[in-house]
Amino acid sequence: MTPMLDAVVVGAGPNGLTAAVELARRGLSVQVFEAKETVGGGARTEELTLPGFRHDPCSAVHPLGIGSPAFRRMPLDRYGLRWLQPELPMAHPFDDGTAAVLSRSVAETAASLGPRDAGTYRRLLAPHLGHWDTLVQDFMSLPLTALPRDPVGLARFGAVGLQPYSWLMRRFHDDRARAMMAGLVAHVIAPLTGVATSGVGLLFALAAHENGWPVPRGGSQAIPDALTAYLRDLGGTVHTGYEVRRLDDLPPARAYLFDTSPTALARIAGLGRAYEHYRYGAAAFKIDYALDGPVPWTAEAPRRAGTVQIGPSSGEIATALGQATGGTAPDTPFLITAQPSLVDPSRAPEGKHVFWAYGHVPNGWDGDLTEAVERQIERFAPGFRDRVLARATAGPPQLAARNANYVGGDIACGAASGLQLLLRPTVSLFPHRTRHPSVFLCSSAAWPGPGVHGMSGHNAAKAVWRALGRAGTR
Repeated sequence: MTPMLDAVVVGAGPNGLTAAVELARRGLSVQVFEAKETVGGGARTEELTLPGFRHDPCSAVHPLGIGSPAFRRMPLDRYGLRWLQPELPMAHPFDDGTAAVLSRSVAETAASLGPRDAGTYRRLLAPHLGHWDTLVQDFMSLPLTALPRDPVGLARFGAVGLQPYSWLMRRFHDDRARAMMAGLVAHVIAPLTGVATSGVGLLFALAAHENGWPVPRGGSQAIPDALTAYLRDLGGTVHTGYEVRRLDDLPPARAYLFDTSPTALARIAGLGRAYEHYRYGAAAFKIDYALDGPVPWTAEAPRRAGTVQIGPSSGEIATALGQATGGTAPDTPFLITAQPSLVDPSRAPEGKHVFWAYGHVPNGWDGDLTEAVERQIERFAPGFRDRVLARATAGPPQLAARNANYVGGDIACGAASGLQLLLRPTVSLFPHRTRHPSVFLCSSAAWPGPGVHGMSGHNAAKAVWRALGRAGTR
């Protein structure tokens, strides 16, 4: 007779693996089951275009990964995870040939926004500088599992962060600052008028100043690979190429954790219409490029930046987001681009580069945004197309086929807008629990939401070991 496991995890993305590690560290028996042949979820690295060009099909830059409270408690460096910092975390070019920058230095960042807004930016960030560890621990943890370490700091952040960004932007005089901050908000694919969108922008800015926006050496695959190796050393087991269609496909266990969409969880666990009101958001249209040289940006700063935001005005960014979330593919998309080979030459053959760009489109959209994306890049990097050796495009259908959590191409596994930005997947003080006493949700559909940080898995693991009567939440 097969002995009953303490926990089974479905899905070997960063959250599922983090949940498994957290439980295994506390002596629980854990097995992970992954449908794909390799681990990774939204953190993979593959040769998508030409031999020797190693691309990240989804996430590439990890400001919340290096600063994750969960990852920082793990010895992932022993298992090959190395963070590489570009000279500039982010640059935001404008039509006049200049660029704002998000630097490790608050002063440099503020100065790039212009004299009228430099002071405003410094005042917004100053109260939180040096407090990343406590702020993020308090912000990303569940309110009922631990008292805030710094309730005053959390309240101060919330007083500004809970505002829609459309309110916060009124503090800036010039659109240069408004646009750069709007681009930071747009990383969660939420309209700028949404609740708590100011907090999104501030969190990404603070992350750059405190920890940078690094890439893992060798690609994003290094993160799940390190988690998997650590889990195996702790006695956990990972099964790949194992698709789970119902709970009976899994071995007996005291708890089941799902690093899946709520839709898949409800189907597999027989929860019926438990998540029928859960909303999926706008999708991504992503292009991975093999380039014959670096991107020929007109402005100097983007040539040194790991990430480049392309949206020269707050109005243009707001329009693009509004169209994508409202059901229309934008003619002039806001783009997030990444240049990992600037800091990690191993990602491409000598003298060549990998480049990554995506814009936002409606959920499930099956059109081709390539021309609009490249028109936007050429606007700030004339001659870009001449350096393209090969491209791999992935619209919503292709993204959903690669990763079942990206329902309709939604890379956030659920709209990060409205109250669902803060209350995921349902309005509940126990968001990782389900109505089945042994089934838990550990994906980015649950608090604190999207990003490669493992905290959704960490919080779900807390819920499991409390439910199993295991003390200890270090």
